[in-house]
Order: sequence, then C-alpha cells, then structure tokens
Amino acid sequence: MDSLHTTGIRFAEVLQAGPPWLEKFWISVTSLADPKCVFTVCFPLAYFLDRKVGVSVLWIGLVSEWLNVVLKWFLFGERPFWWVHESGLTRKQLVVLRQFPVSCETGPGSPSGHCMITGAALWPLVTALMALASRHSRSLVVKMSPFGAYVLLLLAVGLSRIFVLAHFPHQVVGGILTGAVLGWRLQGCTPANRTLGFFVATGLALLLSSLISPPTSNSPLSSPRRRSIRLATKWCSNPSWLRLDTRPFASISRDTGSALGLGLAASFSLPRGGHLDPWQRLASALLALVAIQVLHWFLQPTDVTLWYGTNFFKYAIGPWLVTFLLPQLVLSLTPPRRSPHIN
Repeated sequence: MDSLHTTGIRFAEVLQAGPPWLEKFWISVTSLADPKCVFTVCFPLAYFLDRKVGVSVLWIGLVSEWLNVVLKWFLFGERPFWWVHESGLTRKQLVVLRQFPVSCETGPGSPSGHCMITGAALWPLVTALMALASRHSRSLVVKMSPFGAYVLLLLAVGLSRIFVLAHFPHQVVGGILTGAVLGWRLQGCTPANRTLGFFVATGLALLLSSLISPPTSNSPLSSPRRRSIRLATKWCSNPSWLRLDTRPFASISRDTGSALGLGLAASFSLPRGGHLDPWQRLASALLALVAIQVLHWFLQPTDVTLWYGTNFFKYAIGPWLVTFLLPQLVLSLTPPRRSPHIN
C-alpha cells in the first residue's frame, strides 16, 4: 500500500503545481460536492422538477451516506494530509504540498464520500433528465448529454478531492464506482408510498447501527474512528479547519434526521387542487433553497452534544419544509387559477 500511497502523493503534487487559477476551481468543486449539498441543494431542486425523483435523490443520498460510513469503519483508509507525515515520506523525499480549509476531514478516507454519495444520489436525477431529453430529441448526443455531464462532474469531484489532500486516487475511483452502482441499484427501491412508521424505524436502525461501537468501547470498529480523529488533529496545519460535520457521527445524525424528515413529509400533503404550476414550482424551489440555507446557517451551537442534536433537527425539518410548508405558502400567496369559461 505504501507504493500506492506514494504514487497518490506524487499525483497530488502534480495537481497542486498546476495553474494558480485552478486552485479556486478545485476548492469550489469540492465544496459544492459536499455530501450535505445532496440534502440541502440537490433534493429541493430535484423535488420541484419531479416529486418522485426528489424523494429518490434524498433516499439514495441518506442510504449511500450510511453505507459510506460503514465502509470507512471497516476499510479505514489513510488520508494524504496525515499519511505523508505519519509514513515518514517527508523525511525521506522532498514533498511540496499544501493544505486547505477543506483538507482536514476527521473520518477515515476509504472510499471517498464526496464521490460515492454524490454519484449515487444524482443517478435518479440523471436518468430522469435523459428520459426528458429522449422525449424531445432524437439526437444521441442530446440524449446522452446528462450522463456525460454526470461523468465529468464525478471526475472533477475526484480530482478536487486529490488536490486538497482529502483522498488518494484509489479511494476516489472506489467511491465513484460504488456510488454509480448504488445509484443504479437503489433507484427502483425508493419507498415512495411508505408511512411515518417506516421512516421512523429506518432512522432508528441507522442510529442504532452507529452505536454498535461507541468511541468508549474496545471493539475493532471504534479504533479507526478514534485514530482518524487523532491523526487529523495532529497533522492539520490549522486547528480551526477541523470541523464537526466531517466526523462519522455527523453523517449518521444527518441520515437519521433525513429519514425522519421523509416520514414527516409522507404524513402531510397539499390540499386537494394544490398542484403547482411551473412558476409556482420555481418560486417554491427558490424559497426552499433560501430557507434551508438560513436554517443551517442560523443554528450553529458550539457544544458537541447540542451540535449533533441540532444537526439532527435541521435535517429532519428540511424535507417537511420542502414538500409541504413552502409549497403551501406559495399556493396561499398566489391567486387561484381560473377555470376556462364554457358557454
């Protein structure tokens, strides 16, 4: 593995030695492809394009993120920003690398969550756009353009993760392939007509699974979590870059909250005749994006336990805002559509 890791470090050096303007591009890509954007950006946009697709994006996003956490517990995986020091490579060879505010992730590194979760969650959106393109054009290029954009996006995300020293190339490749397969396999398994009880049970199952190896235990699964936090803290060049939302339990609280949020969404429905026209969908989508960003920006406690609880609440309330409250608000603020007059 050392030779594979060393090759990855050299590849990261080549990327970081590129044109200066690319630095902002890679950091922007890795920030926009953060798994939480699946829940706060992709889900609202997909939902107001097509309700079934939106629910599928959120469901696949939370399931794939949970699976990513489980895989990281078992596979562990070093991260370049700490391995380059722990391995002693910097003492043996000249290594010219920089860290960035998005480098210091505190969980294990294999497979890449950015690639795996984004690749899985966007699959139903890509297939929906391909079906839409097929209905409006016979050109193979037009039909395949959403898939081409999907591939280019995942390639850019993977390169950005290598650039910021968050992942090695083999972790990125593993994340992309796993994410695409998950998206393909889970697309037909979206629980579209399930009740609140189903989603509550799902959330509890996700939460209990994370408590199999609490940090205080001596089980094999708890050691990688403790070690990854210790190494990230030790080798991050700026302590302020260490963020709670990169820890594995932050992902679990997000997934558990989102599962409950889907249950709340299933328990509420717009009044009869509450169909949204295209302009109302656009207004609802914009409102949802703003409301969710404000919600996540406003609630930022410093206490760790309170932070996890607040994180759970924010992701639980998000789907309800998107699927019921904000569309209901838009319907109440816009005049009812008049039926055509019949003589």
